[in-house]
Amino acid sequence: MLLTPFEWTIAKRYMLPGRGEAFIALVAGISLIAVALGVAALVIVMSVMNGFRAELFDKIVGLNGHAIVQAYGGRLENWRDVLKDVQATPGVIHASPLIEQPLLASFNGRVEAIFVRGNTAEDITKITNKVVQGTLKPLQPDANEVALGSQLASNLGVQVGDAITIINPQGRSTPFGTVPREISYRVAAIFEIGVYDYDQRFVVMPMQDAQTLLLTGDSIGMIEVQVDDPDRASQILEPVREKYAGQAVVTDWKTINSSLFEALAVERVAMFVVLSIIVLVAVFNILSSLIMLVRAKTRDIAILRTMGATRRSILKVFVLLGFVIGAVGTLTGLGLGFIFLFFRQGVVRFIELVTGQNLWDPSIRFLTELPSRSDPVEITVISLMALLFSFLATLYPAFKAASTDPVQVLRYE
Repeated sequence: MLLTPFEWTIAKRYMLPGRGEAFIALVAGISLIAVALGVAALVIVMSVMNGFRAELFDKIVGLNGHAIVQAYGGRLENWRDVLKDVQATPGVIHASPLIEQPLLASFNGRVEAIFVRGNTAEDITKITNKVVQGTLKPLQPDANEVALGSQLASNLGVQVGDAITIINPQGRSTPFGTVPREISYRVAAIFEIGVYDYDQRFVVMPMQDAQTLLLTGDSIGMIEVQVDDPDRASQILEPVREKYAGQAVVTDWKTINSSLFEALAVERVAMFVVLSIIVLVAVFNILSSLIMLVRAKTRDIAILRTMGATRRSILKVFVLLGFVIGAVGTLTGLGLGFIFLFFRQGVVRFIELVTGQNLWDPSIRFLTELPSRSDPVEITVISLMALLFSFLATLYPAFKAASTDPVQVLRYE
């Protein structure tokens, strides 16, 4: 399929618009732009979808682990024995006790529903890089110090150093009924995970303080587990599930967030199919521009044939023309896509400024910023798909040009 100098000369001549061929050049230009926009749309949407999934996975799983071992009834009494068994399971790289309970928090008359999260000192340090105000160092057992999510702090109007009251409705029983347990805690730090639901609800404290607040004694709520292969978390923890069947349930991250990640997977496939149709429509423009070019150059093709040009040469010339349009459009689309992704947050803010609408509400979309993560394999597939469509679009007009009969065309010349 290599072109000879003669074929290159003819191809380059046809790439430039001739006299009376401005309309054909316009259609070819529209074809190039359409391919570029289709490829750019695919790159942008797939990268954003990948980024959305990756960010959710990193932040949700990074905070909650890859799986949890939770006792029936919510209290794990023999948690130390269970913890040893989990830590000894092949494939488990980390396991730690955890307490998580929905309660209420109040400050200056404001009340918010919260999730109290009791962690070990080691697990508390994992969110050090998420702290936006204050420090986690004061979070020591019996120090009555806590860390709040940024959105929760905003809702309550709390700053570092303020004291909030956490209310446990399941307080102590008295002759007059159950009295809710209220304990005051100083806010030592404010953190921002980047997942709106967590930043709006979570209050982190040492595990011992959570046990005191919840009156659970030495028991805990669950064991958080991290494994070396998140996609095999369920299989890795199968021995633990079998040993403690009837006492505790093992749930991996796929089950906990199944509806969210399944919805993302379905939407990702649907968007790829829909946007691929845009590229296909753009390729039909290449087909139409080449057909018009063949019609306009029929006499030229007949003359070339009489001068010795073979059908194969004519075929290669017109295949090259359409393929070049598709290739240039694909490269332009890749460039546009990557430029958009680089400035994506600025683009979102600009559109919000112009329209006056909030396009990225964290309360709806979970994340605080528009994410992006490009997959080289997907980018390659998109590029090859656009090039393949462009090549296929050239075949009919190229064969039509190659089959031109110079005798019929030049009979009346």
